[in-house]
Amino acid sequence: MKSINYKFSMITMLLALSLVLSACANGQNTTNSEVKQGSGQSTLATTGTTDKGESSAVVGGELSYALATSPDTLDPHRSGLAVAVRVIRTIYDSLVVQLPDNTIKPWLATEWTLSEDGKSYTFKLRQDVTFHDGTPFNAEAVKYNFDRILDPETKAANAAALLRPYESSEVIDEFTIQLNLSSPSRAFLTNLSQALLGIVSPTAAKDYGDQFGKNPVGSGPFKFVSWEENADLKVKRNDDYKWAPELVSNKGAAYLDQITFKIVPEEATRIGSVQSGQILAAETIPPQNIASFESDPNGQLFKVNTVGLPYTLFFNLNHEPWNELKARQAVQYAVDVESIVKTLYLGTYDQAWSPLSPGILGYDKSLENGIKPDLDKANQLLDELGWLKGTDGIREKDGKKLTLHYVDVTPNREKRNDIAVIIQQQLKAIGIEVEVEITKDYKTVIYTNHDYDLYGNSQVNTDPNALYALYHSTAPNAPLSLSKLNEPAIDKLLEQGLIEQDDVKREQIYKDIQNYIIDNAIILPIYVFPYTVGAHKSVNGLIFDFLGYPIFNDVFLQK
Repeated sequence: MKSINYKFSMITMLLALSLVLSACANGQNTTNSEVKQGSGQSTLATTGTTDKGESSAVVGGELSYALATSPDTLDPHRSGLAVAVRVIRTIYDSLVVQLPDNTIKPWLATEWTLSEDGKSYTFKLRQDVTFHDGTPFNAEAVKYNFDRILDPETKAANAAALLRPYESSEVIDEFTIQLNLSSPSRAFLTNLSQALLGIVSPTAAKDYGDQFGKNPVGSGPFKFVSWEENADLKVKRNDDYKWAPELVSNKGAAYLDQITFKIVPEEATRIGSVQSGQILAAETIPPQNIASFESDPNGQLFKVNTVGLPYTLFFNLNHEPWNELKARQAVQYAVDVESIVKTLYLGTYDQAWSPLSPGILGYDKSLENGIKPDLDKANQLLDELGWLKGTDGIREKDGKKLTLHYVDVTPNREKRNDIAVIIQQQLKAIGIEVEVEITKDYKTVIYTNHDYDLYGNSQVNTDPNALYALYHSTAPNAPLSLSKLNEPAIDKLLEQGLIEQDDVKREQIYKDIQNYIIDNAIILPIYVFPYTVGAHKSVNGLIFDFLGYPIFNDVFLQK
């Protein structure tokens, strides 16, 4: 077996998760993030360790943190919602951790090796970890967890996709385990760092069965206390905690006595509660309220861009005439993405330029500012295809109107319905009639009937391999392939990217893929989503992991 250096680049699942989120932070090691404090003071934010020394931390106190929606479950293996992970991350630890520079470092595992064929990882485990219920953490616990995820009775959600291509495991000794894969995957190691593959107590999971999600037990820095449906969730400090990862400065027990996650769906109430001092922090601050937080002398705003796949509109390449390059390019030249982003998000969102977001391995910065609106070029391309404007201004060919069926989902998340309306007007200028359909039943419309010409999606991911599920012609779970791209050369590149061991070569593979997708107008990248948190100025040490989930080990309240 050959040893694998911990600087094993960031990886992600073969099947992309359908979660959309990002994160914010405070201190050093910045990643497209910032924290702005009241009265115009601005400092950089981070997704890594805090710059506050342990000597300045205050022990005690309760942090109230408002969530925009309610979690579905606190069982990491069954959860399908990003909001749940914000709480899940406080309760559970993972085998490894991903740092802001994309390196993978130890957590519950102390070291690992990879077999020559790339299909078996052997992990050495910490010997001083116990779960909140007193159950010892060991190789048997790890085996139980991963087998549990694959057990159909668990009804695992995104965790099952993250764990693939895990096949089986062998307990070598009490603190050594071998994980066997059905095929080599660069995605696997980094996936193990994600909260949805957090390690649960085997004893509690067996005892509680289907109710484990309401009675979660892990080994993390906080223990579950209570969950009042649609009201709040409470966790308290794990006084025995001493195995924090390198991501945080405080390696021992958390400073806070307790965190109360308030469930406050109404934006105005959530924001007002922070500004009035009733709640100390609240997530998802809308663009129109950001300025008030930035100017509030008693507040601060945390913001960081999502890492993964930005909000993107996908052409259905199986539908005419959008299977023709010139037709797609005409739309590409006619849609003024910059004006959309500036108008709807008031300068608080960044425009996207690629199928990947900045910060992810292989992102091609050279694509930025590459495509500019050009109505003359758009009209020329449609003329060349024989689509000519009729008396009503809409183009026709062979007796058919040039229409584009644009599907979006209700409710109007991140003003995405408004994007559809603006694009409808922009494409009318070149003679395309856009039929906008807003639906709740998107799974049937998109994934069963494939009844769309243009549809938007975004995903949070740690690795460019997320592109596989969306652009490979024979990807597992084919309905996720929103583009319906069928290009052997791209299939080959995606397959190479999955297993390539040389990071420099791997980056180039994904740059080649990005350039093909943009050059061939397979998509319209729109925006990179910023996760925002408004907080009282007394909140210190709040940092976020690579995916954007808040980390509370270092948080303390300055009195």
